[in-house]
Amino acid sequence: MEKINISNKLALISDYWNPRIVGELNNQHVKLVKFKGEFVWHKHDNEDELFYVIEGCFKMEFRDKTIELNPNEFLIVPKGVEHRPVAENEVSIMLFEPIETLNTGNTRNEFTKENLKNI
Repeated sequence: MEKINISNKLALISDYWNPRIVGELNNQHVKLVKFKGEFVWHKHDNEDELFYVIEGCFKMEFRDKTIELNPNEFLIVPKGVEHRPVAENEVSIMLFEPIETLNTGNTRNEFTKENLKNI
C-alpha cells in the first residue's frame, strides 16, 4: 500500500490522449490522462467507463446529446454507448475502467494505446 499524489503524477504527463496507470483495484485500472482537442468516436462493447474531471473541463459527445463536465464532476459512459471526448483546452482526467479496456474501444487508429505505462 502506498498513497498516490495525483498532482505529482499529473506533472509527469506532458502529452495528450495517452492514459497512464496509477492504481489497480478489483480488476479495474485507475488511470490519469490529459486531453486537448477531439478524440475519435468509439464505444466499448463490454466495459463501462468513469471519467472524473480533476482540472479543466471537457464535453462528452454522444450521437444524441453533449454533456459538459467541470472539475469535481464525473460521468459514467455505459458499455455499448458511442462517445467522443472533446476538450477545447487542456483537461486532466481520472479514469476507472476494467483492465482489458482499450482506450479507443472498437476503433483502432493513431490514438490507440495498447501497452499503458505505470507511473
